[in-house]
Amino acid sequence: MNFKSLSLTAAILTAGLSTLAAAPAFAQAKEQFFPLLVYRTGPYAPNGTPWANGKQDYLKMINARDGGVNGVKLVYEECETGYATDKGVECYERLKGKAATVFDPQATGITFALTDKVSVDKIPLVTMGYGLAASQDGGVFKWNFPLMGSYWTAADILIQHLGKQNGGLDKLKGKKIALVYHDSPFGKEPMPLLEERSKTHGFELVKIPVTAPGVEQKSAWLQVRQQKPDYVLLWGWGVMNSTALKEAQATGYPRDKMYGVWWSGAEPDVKDVGEGAKGYNALALNGSGQSPKVIQDILKFVHDKGQGTGPKDEVGTVLYTRGVVMQAMMIEAMRGAQERFAKGKVITGEQMRWGLENLNMNAKQLDKLGLTGTIRPVSTSCLDHMGSTSARVQTWDGAKWNIGADWYEADEAILKPMVKQAADKYASDKKLTRRAPADCQS
Repeated sequence: MNFKSLSLTAAILTAGLSTLAAAPAFAQAKEQFFPLLVYRTGPYAPNGTPWANGKQDYLKMINARDGGVNGVKLVYEECETGYATDKGVECYERLKGKAATVFDPQATGITFALTDKVSVDKIPLVTMGYGLAASQDGGVFKWNFPLMGSYWTAADILIQHLGKQNGGLDKLKGKKIALVYHDSPFGKEPMPLLEERSKTHGFELVKIPVTAPGVEQKSAWLQVRQQKPDYVLLWGWGVMNSTALKEAQATGYPRDKMYGVWWSGAEPDVKDVGEGAKGYNALALNGSGQSPKVIQDILKFVHDKGQGTGPKDEVGTVLYTRGVVMQAMMIEAMRGAQERFAKGKVITGEQMRWGLENLNMNAKQLDKLGLTGTIRPVSTSCLDHMGSTSARVQTWDGAKWNIGADWYEADEAILKPMVKQAADKYASDKKLTRRAPADCQS
């Protein structure tokens, strides 16, 4: 090859590289990237899969129905974690460089591992109904958003409900309540609240751990049989839940005395147990079913066109709907940030944080989004990164979930001091200072 040919080749290569270099920048200007951490394999897959499918289908629906958000298309990439913390961190490190502006870790353990990282990378973590309870305090946890509830709010609501069932919280005195929990950060997170309520109301709290993933629970339910608790609170996830219900049946523990957290109250938890789980209760963080308009739009614009992520009959189930709600809140945070900073453009992680801190999903907005009846209004602020503490109690009748009419709100008189104390301790341990008032006005 002569010099002229080499020069021509070099010119072509240079032009090609320039084009390749420009492509991501062009794509970035038109597309908002959402990293999706999922677990479609392993013992948690039956629960993790519909949750992930709901998130994906919502993104697809917004693109198909609305053309994206103010002209910005929504793109995503999944990364399989298997619910393992180390894999979750690997996924985060791999995807954060692709213009990621928000992460939903889908696991409390992964959330704990990423909390220090995101403050450096300036990427918010959305942990709807899970994660670190103290992170409700936006004065310390600038990048964490436990939207709609934490395990402290969940535990508080369950104790309120048990009090109501007994004619008042004072009637819990002398009762024995067992916490059968996933032996992980997730399962241990409600303990401070339950211990506080135990001291206040005089009930005995018995803690019974279950080794992950929870397929072997003989020893745990032997303890239940020996302790004879008045109630069992089930803090399980994945296969642990159905196994617990089967063991309760085998042990003879009444299922109507069992109350699960909202991650222990979906179809995969009870469908294989069927009649054996009849009477079992669990918190409902969101509604379910195919009647809400948002679900109808997903069926129309995604599934009816053969673009659904999973089976059509899964659409509207408890965890699928939770994925829809979670993704909807991220999109509304994006929309709000666009209005504030860059309408029709891709937003940054810091702008997404502002959007999450200024969510105002009131009744009118929920109606517009097709979420009326599915969740209650959510309104966040610089210092309140949760925005809502509402939940209902649902009961399995052997074939389907029946949601109670009563909405409960976590008792802020108990929660706020606990959250502040835990956040202050975290700040002290990490040598952090609380946000200045000016930071909340930006």
